[in-house]
Amino acid sequence: MMSLYDQKDAGSKESGLDGRIKQLDDHVMTLNTRLEQRLIELQQERHCTVDDTRHYGQAWVLPHPERNAPDFISMVHDERIEHRAIEEAIRYERSRGWQVESVESENRGFDLISRSPDLLGQKVRFIEVKGRASIGEVALTDNEYKTADRLKGDYWLYVVYNCATLPELHPVNDPTRMDWIPRVRIEHYLVNPESILQFAQDDEV
Repeated sequence: MMSLYDQKDAGSKESGLDGRIKQLDDHVMTLNTRLEQRLIELQQERHCTVDDTRHYGQAWVLPHPERNAPDFISMVHDERIEHRAIEEAIRYERSRGWQVESVESENRGFDLISRSPDLLGQKVRFIEVKGRASIGEVALTDNEYKTADRLKGDYWLYVVYNCATLPELHPVNDPTRMDWIPRVRIEHYLVNPESILQFAQDDEV
C-alpha cells in the first residue's frame, strides 16, 4: 500500500491505481475487523466452563471399503511423499528470496506462509501443498477449500508431481477457479429405535 501511495504522490498516471489502493485499503480494514472480532472471542473463551454433558449419538468409524481401488489408492496418505512435496515447495519459495513459515500442524487450511522480502510492499502467499508419487488427482478438504475461497488471490495450491522420482512443482493461484468435483458418499442410513416405535405405532392405528 505504501508503494502505491508513493507512486500516486510521485504523480503516476497508471490506470487503475486508485482502484488498487482502495482494494488494499478495504482488505486491510477487513483483516483488522476480523482481528478485533477474534480477540473478543478469545477473551470470551477464557470464561468458558464445562457444564452438563449430553450424549447425542455415536459413530462407528471403519476403513473406506474402496481404499484399494485404483481411484483411491493414489490418494492414500504417504508421509514420505508429503514431506518431499513440502521440501520442494519450501525450496521453490526460498529460491525466489521469500521467507517461509510452516504451519502444517495448525490445521489452518494451508501448510505454508511465504512472505516477500520487501517490508514496505510485502506480499504474502498462503500455500497448500499436495504431493503425488507420480501424476494424479488432487483433493482439498472442506476446510482447505473454504479457506481458499475466503483468501482468493492470496491463496496458492502447490501441486508437486513425481515426488517418488524427480519432483515437479506446479503452483496455482486461487485454486477455486478450477473445476472441482464435490465427492460425498453415503454408506448407509441410520434410524433410532424411538422413531421406529413411533412410526410403527402410528401405522397400526
